[in-house]
Amino acid sequence: MPHEAATRRPRDPGLQSERTALAWNRTGLAVLVNALLALRTGWVRHETPITIVAFALMVAAVAAVLYGAWRRRHLLNGHGRAAPPAVAIAIAALVTLLACATGIASIELG
Repeated sequence: MPHEAATRRPRDPGLQSERTALAWNRTGLAVLVNALLALRTGWVRHETPITIVAFALMVAAVAAVLYGAWRRRHLLNGHGRAAPPAVAIAIAALVTLLACATGIASIELG
């Protein structure tokens, strides 16, 4: 019987992929808003490091949204596990930490 439980599909295969896509989209949107605020601060204050990091965060935000769309299609087609790979989680955590640090730095300079 344990083998049968391992081969079963999730009870809500459509909803899981939707929640995954929405989570990655929310993360990307939050990083994008933070990047735009940091970009404004860097541009107005002529702080090149903050401007560069803001552009990097904008790229990361787009990557998070694209990854979410890919994961959604991947899960809807029944491929892979519901949980994202550990590398994706680690990268998202690092980008979030960078976004927070950039936001704090732009507030301190503002």
